[in-house]
Amino acid sequence: MKTLASIALAFVVMASSLAAAERGIVDTTASPHAVVHPVGLGEVRWTDGFWADRFELCRAQMVPGMARLMQGTNYSQFYYNFEILAGLVEGKPHGASFNDGDFYKFLEGASATLAVTNDAALQKKLDEIIAVIARAQATNGYIDTWVQLHQRETNSTAAPLRDRNNWEVYNMGQLLTAASIHYRVTGKTNFLTIARRAADYLDGVFQQPTPELALQNICPSHYMGIVELYRVTGEPRYLALAKRWLAMRDLVKDGSSDNQDRIPFAGQAEAEGHAVRANYLYAGAADLFLETGDTNLWRPLGKIWTNVVTEKMYITGGCGALYDGASPDGSKDQKSITRVHQSYGRDFQLPNTTAHNETCANIGNALWNWRMFLATGEGRYMDVVELELYNSVLSGVALDGTNFFYANPLRVTEPMPMALRWSRQRVPFVSSFCCPPNLVRTIAESADYAYVKSADAIWVNLYGGSALATELSGEKIKLSQATDYPWSGHVRIKVEACGSKVFGLKLRIPGWANGAGVRLNNQPDSAGAADGVQGYVEIRRAWRPGDFVDVDLPMPVRLMEANPLVEEDLNQVAIQRGPVVYCLESPDLPPGVKISDVRIPTDVNLLARFDGRLLGGVVVLDGKVLARAGEDWSGKLYRAVQPEQFKTVAVKFIPYSVWQNRGASEMSVWLPRAGW
Repeated sequence: MKTLASIALAFVVMASSLAAAERGIVDTTASPHAVVHPVGLGEVRWTDGFWADRFELCRAQMVPGMARLMQGTNYSQFYYNFEILAGLVEGKPHGASFNDGDFYKFLEGASATLAVTNDAALQKKLDEIIAVIARAQATNGYIDTWVQLHQRETNSTAAPLRDRNNWEVYNMGQLLTAASIHYRVTGKTNFLTIARRAADYLDGVFQQPTPELALQNICPSHYMGIVELYRVTGEPRYLALAKRWLAMRDLVKDGSSDNQDRIPFAGQAEAEGHAVRANYLYAGAADLFLETGDTNLWRPLGKIWTNVVTEKMYITGGCGALYDGASPDGSKDQKSITRVHQSYGRDFQLPNTTAHNETCANIGNALWNWRMFLATGEGRYMDVVELELYNSVLSGVALDGTNFFYANPLRVTEPMPMALRWSRQRVPFVSSFCCPPNLVRTIAESADYAYVKSADAIWVNLYGGSALATELSGEKIKLSQATDYPWSGHVRIKVEACGSKVFGLKLRIPGWANGAGVRLNNQPDSAGAADGVQGYVEIRRAWRPGDFVDVDLPMPVRLMEANPLVEEDLNQVAIQRGPVVYCLESPDLPPGVKISDVRIPTDVNLLARFDGRLLGGVVVLDGKVLARAGEDWSGKLYRAVQPEQFKTVAVKFIPYSVWQNRGASEMSVWLPRAGW
């Protein structure tokens, strides 16, 4: 655990950080329908342990590594397209039409690190980049390098907002969010000015939405972006634009499941279509609800959330099961079926080998659930955020910080039963480069999820070594948190400084934590038992510096099973400990044993052990399982059942998020029960 001296140093560093970082990534301070409000980006930092290590990886490897990639031209062009458009270099446009949006996500992540590091060199570099973007922006506020550069070409048909697949509104939506975060961190208006000009352009274009303009609602990052810009500026036109954007979805003719515009949003009750587009839509609708309280937004969000969590979400939090398909497949209403890709499938359709689970979709699910939590204060939404962060989000990046997954399967075998488009090994670049910069901003901003405030309480959402320095009811409060979570369920939260007013400390008890306990100042039963509680336990008192609370969250190893309607997981088990989902990877099998040979006894005894030399330091689960002799199925689809002989073998299970960090391998989250 973190030493008292290092925690004290963290508070000194925090006090000197940028004063502008007093608002969170989602600022609901003035949102009339928010139950809780995030603390500022500069008010909390990871100090030790799991998330401190991930933030340091982001700062030291992910941000500079991605800066080099995005400034270069080896794989594609990101920043270079802006430089061409600004007249600083010569060249032709190159890369995907959504590269601008990916570059803005990276700038957001880089900006977020400044709230912790106050890195003068990074801030100077951001200022240089922002100046180039400003120079590239058209006089009317429009900015999209792909369209603008192609417009310069002879015989080009490129024109603003002519083709939805140019992703212009998506790109500018990411710009609005990135500029809002940059302003909150630095207090500078240079990026914000660009965003306001772009927003004003969009406000003018979408004054009178048409069915053709409604088609621009593709992958709607702009919903979140325009609401966040409204929160920064207080400009009512931006909130009105957000309302028009949501409403104009109903104008789409012959819509599709793929883009969630097959039926009006108010009538939707299940998640369907492209999972990134869907989750951005749901997050944006939740943002608008926080500002308006529109029940026509909240009703479908509640139904869709229940559908996702109880019928369409992987045990890792992964979203978007299908590479390709039809939605809803098998429906009697053939007239409504449309092609889908990278999408939610039907209820309980959760394949493992072909699981798509795009990293952006998993991040989008966290963004959506975060906003649902801000609107309600209900722990079930934070349970999903935590599940995502520890599993299907972090699986997207290697421990070196420079290699990435686009898709996140739950099973990989050798040989694979089919050829799949996306690599089963992390790579430095994929043609759809949206996920890596999304990971940068998510990890850079991860501390912002740890705490929130209400009128007279501080809520602890995520457990991890951290320091918080904030204000509540006009009084300065400092808290420190020391823990080895998620490897250990013991957490100590200490009051480092406070005023004289009574306030509540609300401690999250995850839904998996049966038998949790809370103690105040090491006095037995002083804070009451939290057994069976799923949500938050509150301690309300007049606090004094030096007071501390211990939270104990039991972390037994649990064998999990899926609803029998999930055909791929029938008679199989997965393994979970605390918030971490585990998998079996081939480097941890004896020679000659393949993943497909393994069977898990339901009474398996798995011992949790921290291995500081493996995969950056993780808790592994050691145990003995059954393995049958390898069999040759080549050239056979069926055969008569053969007698099976099993031997006992020693294996270890590793966290799913760190698989495939030791080279090409087999892996599975779900494994057959012994006897089936």
